[in-house]
Amino acid sequence: MFEPKSKRLSVMRQADLLSVNRTSLYVVPKKPDPKRHAFDVAIMNRIDEIFTRRPFYGYRRIHSDLTDEGWRINIKKTRRLMREMGLYAIYPKRNLSKMYHRQYIHPYLLRNLKIERPNQAWGCDITYVRLGRGKGFMYLFAIIDLYSRLIVDYELSTTLEKDFVLRCLKRAFLIAKPEILNSDQGSHFTNEDYVQLLKENGIKISMDSKGRALDNIFMERFFRSLKYENIYLNEYVNPRALRKGINQYITFYNHERPHQSLDYQPPIRFYRHLPTNDKVA
Repeated sequence: MFEPKSKRLSVMRQADLLSVNRTSLYVVPKKPDPKRHAFDVAIMNRIDEIFTRRPFYGYRRIHSDLTDEGWRINIKKTRRLMREMGLYAIYPKRNLSKMYHRQYIHPYLLRNLKIERPNQAWGCDITYVRLGRGKGFMYLFAIIDLYSRLIVDYELSTTLEKDFVLRCLKRAFLIAKPEILNSDQGSHFTNEDYVQLLKENGIKISMDSKGRALDNIFMERFFRSLKYENIYLNEYVNPRALRKGINQYITFYNHERPHQSLDYQPPIRFYRHLPTNDKVA
């Protein structure tokens, strides 16, 4: 601990012992600016709306839209906020994750695969979810059964740490296990803990090819439906309200919401192989 008035050790000696630059010991951390934080949250919420509508937009196009709407923000900050939100455009691009986590990259196993039964293949991903009235945001991790479109499980977190992903997967595996689990090549999935967890459970690992989120399109469609049909229509002002709202929506999505690709039946019927004229418990 730095003691500026110490008589035993000079400032220079303390800096040497702490392995820091001497001038940094005099720096007083800036207090968070509430107005700047509120402004950043407002911009991030707008970025989320634009990106949800046009997931092929990169930070340059997002920045162009923002400035056209009158937002005062430079392109570097737009890029930084999108990275903080975990947003990347859907198109082939240089994959930095592959450079840094090469040993954990796995091939894409779903190409030309006929998915014809529940739990044959799952998909998973993370998205940014805003709170109402500029109260901040959270991150949502969700798992989808690719045969039935059923949301198997989900987890909310205030940070992008990988623990909430692993926690949700472990909980889901107690109920069922897929033969294949597909994800993108983000850092949450290209790490030793994630890979080891799937291997321990005998699950084949599949990852989107060349940064293409379209390979995980069913997950993207669910996130879009969730935001347009629930998040954007409600003002969830705290994490508790957001969790309750998302839980209610996922229950509706799984048990009641008709899907065109499922002959206008809810996912639960296909997941449980129920006849279309039976009522779901």
